Amino acid sequence: MAKQLGCFVKEARSHITEWDAESAGEKLSVAHDVLVIDVREPDEFNSGHIAGAINIPRGTLEASADASTKHRHPDLCHAHDKTILLYCHSGARSAMAAYVLKQMGFEHAYSLAGGLDCWEAEGLALV
Repeated sequence: MAKQLGCFVKEARSHITEWDAESAGEKLSVAHDVLVIDVREPDEFNSGHIAGAINIPRGTLEASADASTKHRHPDLCHAHDKTILLYCHSGARSAMAAYVLKQMGFEHAYSLAGGLDCWEAEGLALV
């Protein structure tokens, strides 16, 4: 039987750790060395994002994280030892992105549980 999106998200979540919005907001307010990555598309990012986030769409994540490619992102490809928080709209893309980064050797990659839906529901700001 073919897998559906929910199967991929469930599998990813079984291999990663998620931060809830409240905890993420607290951690980001005190820890300024967290690399925050918005894995949504550029138009979504431009409509509002977490302060300090960089936009690396889910579709380009692997190339952006791989220092050996010409499509590498300088902030991500050398961040194997950094804490990375990934987020999207609902938490599905970011869960899969965190799982991929873990497989690529980024041990401290986390997903924002519930994505920006939960972030905004907690009254946390976007820029």
